[in-house]
Amino acid sequence: MLIAFSVAPSVAADDTGSVSDAVATAIAVVRESGLPNRTDAMFTTIEGEWDECMAVVKRCCDVLAESSPRVSLVLKADIRPGHSGELDGKVERLEAALGRHRSE
Repeated sequence: MLIAFSVAPSVAADDTGSVSDAVATAIAVVRESGLPNRTDAMFTTIEGEWDECMAVVKRCCDVLAESSPRVSLVLKADIRPGHSGELDGKVERLEAALGRHRSE
């Protein structure tokens, strides 16, 4: 399964409104998990089995809750049993389709 999620504290660390230091703490949890992952400007996507993915998401929320009275979580999941390597596979298929469209 793929889980794309965004987790952030509800309270910024300073007057700029930035939560990047807190989010970096959560991303460190993701990277230490050993699951395939990718982070972009809005979401982090992880790939694995249901229980291992949800455990990582929970740990990210728990880490932020240690320094914030409230945590926001947005989550989207692609549950497709029997498939792996989809973190890259989905993008590769999309790029191939775009290539076919350009050559038409």
